[in-house]
Amino acid sequence: MESKRQQKVGRQIQKDLGEIFQQDAKHLVNGSFVTITAVRVSPDLGIARAYLSFLPDKNKSFLLETIKENTKFIRQKLAERVRHQLRIVPHLQFYIDDTAEYAAKMDLLFADLVIPPAQPDDEEETN
Repeated sequence: MESKRQQKVGRQIQKDLGEIFQQDAKHLVNGSFVTITAVRVSPDLGIARAYLSFLPDKNKSFLLETIKENTKFIRQKLAERVRHQLRIVPHLQFYIDDTAEYAAKMDLLFADLVIPPAQPDDEEETN
């Protein structure tokens, strides 16, 4: 369970990272649309785990590796934006967010289920 402070810092980092990917780091993602779906911050606010979603999602692993290689640049841009709110800029860790794929997989599984209708109880009718 995250504290209120962790949640606030996470939301701020999420907002700022979104702006960074739209404005300052376009060259890193080669025209793909990057969405930061969530940011989880450690209790000491030293590590921020950002979960990313890509559109189109053809080469997600390549884009993620490019972003990881340029984490220093992204962290520097983040520091410029949060220098008045945070004393220490957290170290960034990037992960692919696969919740949409998981939800689609679950939808397919539930769609393929065949559930027979309930049989009326014969005992209730005889009473």
